[in-house]
Parts: sequence; structure tokens; C-alpha cells
Amino acid sequence: MALELLALRGLGLGDLLTAVPALRALRQAFPEHRVTLACPSALDALLPLIGAVDDRLDVSGPGPVPFERPDIAVNLHGKGPQSIDALRRTEPGTLISHGSGPPWRDGVHEVRRWCDLLEWYGIATDPEDLTLGTSDRSGPVIVHPGAAFPARRWPPERFAKVASVLDDVVVTGNAEEVGLARRVAELAGLPDERVLAGRTDLAHLIDLVSRARLVVCGDTGVAHLATAFCVPSVVLFGPVSPALWGPPPGWRHVALWAGRKGDPHGARTDPGLLKIEVSEVVDAAMEVTS
Repeated sequence: MALELLALRGLGLGDLLTAVPALRALRQAFPEHRVTLACPSALDALLPLIGAVDDRLDVSGPGPVPFERPDIAVNLHGKGPQSIDALRRTEPGTLISHGSGPPWRDGVHEVRRWCDLLEWYGIATDPEDLTLGTSDRSGPVIVHPGAAFPARRWPPERFAKVASVLDDVVVTGNAEEVGLARRVAELAGLPDERVLAGRTDLAHLIDLVSRARLVVCGDTGVAHLATAFCVPSVVLFGPVSPALWGPPPGWRHVALWAGRKGDPHGARTDPGLLKIEVSEVVDAAMEVTS
């Protein structure tokens, strides 16, 4: 019977991409184990590119996790108690987690957090092992105005001003962001066919970003895709510091932040995000693409 390793990361696109170094470290440390990742099925298109996962279990949030007696269970989801309890209920031979292992530390970059967890257990990691490929930069500029919460959304009028001075722009977003994307395109003078929001599943979005010349977006999953494919990016941070979720330094990425912290789940655009001016974003875009 094959040895089983179960890892829980029941979160979204950006969350999974920040866990790539940890997943690859687990694959290298336990080559004889079958690695099952408990994550949302919507992320399936990403898993072959990570190269560290053998199977996927459809789990959203901290559980429950329908799996029995893995040899090793790894909590890459959070500090619990729900995620810890969910993995304990699988009755693992060994549980790797905060709580039962190292204490949770605030102020740590998300990539570093999960690498630090594994290293506490003696598992070597490489926090820079983030890439899924490289862009040939033959594709368009991607402007992605959406984000999970209003606090992280720069105003569409400002995104439109940026889009209007860049060449070969498409506007992306999920199905709930079609109206937002259309407003950005309309204000920027872009035709309807340049609005791809609601028309791209994850596989299409991955392909689009993997060829992009530039990505301009807020603190959201598309920013992490740009990092994964080494695509130049300008990422606008508001209530959360890029020190916690931003791109790595020196990779042709610019993270703009006014230095003000706030509620990332707020219902209105964060005041710190509003301090970022259009001219700063345009200047940064020119810098990373020059």
C-alpha cells in the first residue's frame, strides 16, 4: 500500500500560489508518498504546473477533510482550530501544523510562513521556488481591476486612466466583475472585445497571464500568477502591506503601497489605497517594461 501525504490549503488562487514552495518541499522530502492536496476543485488547472501534487480532494475552507489515516497530514491552511481539528479527525500518523508545532507568528510573508513551518519540522525549503514558467511577453497588457473585497479595489476610474495610456490592453475579472471590467474599458475607450471578464476560466487565465507583457492589478490572485510566470507587474496594495503578500523583490515587479494599514475585508476602498495616484502606476508600468 502506498504511503499517503495529505496537505490542506482550502483557499483561493493566490493562497495556493504562495504555498507552491512548501508543496514542492514536501514532494522532495517525501518522494515515496502519494501527495493529495485538499483544495477547491476550481483550482484544478493549476495543479499540473506545480509538479508536486498527485491527487486533489475538493475542500473549500478549513474542512471537513474526507480522508482516512494518511501517514502524514500537513496543515497549510491556517492556525486553526478548525483546520487543525479537521486534519486530526483524519487520524494521521504524523501531523505537521502550527499549534502542535511552532507558534503562529504575525507579520510574516505568506510564502515564508509555510516554509518556516516545514523547516521547524526539519524539512528543507526554498521560498524562491515560486515559478510555474516564463512569459514570452507576446501577449497583451492585462488590467485586472477586481479583488475579493472592496477595500482592496482601486477605483475603476483610475484603472481606466492607466489603461488608456498603455497599448494592447485587455481587462480581466471573474463573472461577478463583468460590470466593473466593462466600466473600466468604457472609460478607457476600449472596445467590448477587450473585456475578457467572465469569459476566462482558470485555464484560459493561466494561458493569458503566461504570455502577458505586463499585469496591472490590486492585491489579488492574478498578481501571484504574474509572479509565477515572471511577468512584469504593478501591484497596488491598500490595507495589507506587500511585506505580507507582495511579490518577491527584484523580479521586475513593483508593489505600490502608501504605508497605511487597514481592514482587508472592508466594504469601501481603503484610504491608503486611494493615496496611490495614477501617475505612480503609469510610471511603474513604464519602469518594469522598459
